[in-house]
Amino acid sequence: MFGCRHLPVQLPHDLVVQLAVAYGEPHRAYHNAAHIAALLDWFDRVGDDVGWQQPAEVYIAILFHDAIYEPGAKDNEARSAEWARKSSFSVDPAVDAMVSRARVTELIALTARHGHLTSADPEAALFLDCDMSIIGAPPAEFTAYDEAIRLEYHSVPSDAYRTGRRAFLAGLLAKPRIFLSEYFHSRLDAQARVNLTAALGT
Repeated sequence: MFGCRHLPVQLPHDLVVQLAVAYGEPHRAYHNAAHIAALLDWFDRVGDDVGWQQPAEVYIAILFHDAIYEPGAKDNEARSAEWARKSSFSVDPAVDAMVSRARVTELIALTARHGHLTSADPEAALFLDCDMSIIGAPPAEFTAYDEAIRLEYHSVPSDAYRTGRRAFLAGLLAKPRIFLSEYFHSRLDAQARVNLTAALGT
């Protein structure tokens, strides 16, 4: 679990188990292990096509960015970042000491601002776009994602949910660039706009 071709750091077994338990929580319909696997696939693709300057930090940020997830909570990202900050990432102490925890927590914190950021440093932009790549997925995958988010927010009244969700999707569609990096913009922007337009019924 949590493997990829460009594996930059080996996590201790106990930490892998803890993360697997977290991402296996029953209330997660989208923010689960399958979501992390999809991001790790993009991590490998970006590694092949562009290359990562700080692969260990990005890899760890991917694993931890939704480690704490309570739908509607305002501190998920902060708590996830704190978990990452306190964790040992490698079975090799020398390798672990080389990982910038400040960068890991910075990347995770940025995910709280999806839809609001207009720029980020190049590596952060690629990381954030990996997390947002579902917006530009094939229509069936996007629809499944949209339905899964509704399941996660099942306790929110329908009218309130529709209003909030519509505002988020419309805000994305209104942006001149949905994705921050040229890599994702060139690949996914057109499909993302098709998906968002269909979801909004416009």
